[in-house]
Amino acid sequence: MRISTIEVYQRDLPVAGGPYRMARTSVDALDTTIVRIIADNGLIGWGETCPVGPVYQPHHAGGARAALAEVAPGLVGLDPLGIEPAREAMDARLNGHGYAKAALDMALWDLAGRHYGARVCDLLGGARRDRVPSYYATGVGEPAETARVAAEKAAEGFTRLQIKLGGRSVEADIETLHAIADAVPREVRLVADANRGWTARDALLISNACASLPLTLEQPCNTIEETVSIRSQLRHPIFLDESAEDLSAVLHAINANACDGFGLKLTRLGGIGALRAIRDVCAARSLPHTCDDAWGGDIVAAACVQVAATVSPALLDGVWIAAPYIDGHYDAKNGISIRGGFIDVPQGTGLGIEVDPAMFGAPVATYPHS
Repeated sequence: MRISTIEVYQRDLPVAGGPYRMARTSVDALDTTIVRIIADNGLIGWGETCPVGPVYQPHHAGGARAALAEVAPGLVGLDPLGIEPAREAMDARLNGHGYAKAALDMALWDLAGRHYGARVCDLLGGARRDRVPSYYATGVGEPAETARVAAEKAAEGFTRLQIKLGGRSVEADIETLHAIADAVPREVRLVADANRGWTARDALLISNACASLPLTLEQPCNTIEETVSIRSQLRHPIFLDESAEDLSAVLHAINANACDGFGLKLTRLGGIGALRAIRDVCAARSLPHTCDDAWGGDIVAAACVQVAATVSPALLDGVWIAAPYIDGHYDAKNGISIRGGFIDVPQGTGLGIEVDPAMFGAPVATYPHS
């Protein structure tokens, strides 16, 4: 079996009720890139990558498709079941751009699961449960309105709420956190996510002003080094997200005692194989983490859930998917949805979803070129 064709599609995902506001950006619609790998025996695999605009990370949609133009031709003719050799072939053609390569990696895992008649989670060591906890992320908003949304989501069954902060006055962030803590049950875990939007001074002021609140601070500062410089003075545990760029960065953060856990983004890390490796490192050090992504439709969501199902329940801090913020599914029957704060692990082979390519229109690129 050999890879015969790779198709690349583009699709816009409008933000339902948008815009969605974070510390450093605000988005109304996201540009997602979808790939389909076709083997010479007819087997297929789907992958996807969807950066949250061009400033959240050094990723952007046009860059993903440009990177795919460099690496996809080098996979044609390879054995799709050789996922590690395929990864090496991609790296040999293009340095970096793991977020683009992740779409191809995802598609290879999907195809392998279909070949073996197994779910991706089974190929990764086996699912530990049939559904995984999700969490909801608010946008940056006014204190009273954000508290209202948080209370609503807690009532829906979410046991973890991520509160987007930053990009405004420290006082507004402090007021928001206190308002939310008053509005939700005490057992709901609150994560204050600045998305690199606080200075070290801001992080210290907010942590001290919210010392009585059971918070986790996520990516308070721009770099690992800046976070380490104030870590001993903070009153709350720390998760790193944007700084967890790859396995080397995760190992650096652990060795520097920079954090107490991670927000892990599947495509940022380079795909399912890379997230599996970091999963195992976190298990060795008893570090909790999430299995999620920046944005995307059912393909990205299914991949996140497949990996999350393999994580020890004691260490899985939740799974974030974009489903609550977008309308519709790629798979009308098996699309990935949140119910009561949890996501069912897909039961079909591969990623567990069936996608009709006709819904994406004509490919924007095909390799080999026709």
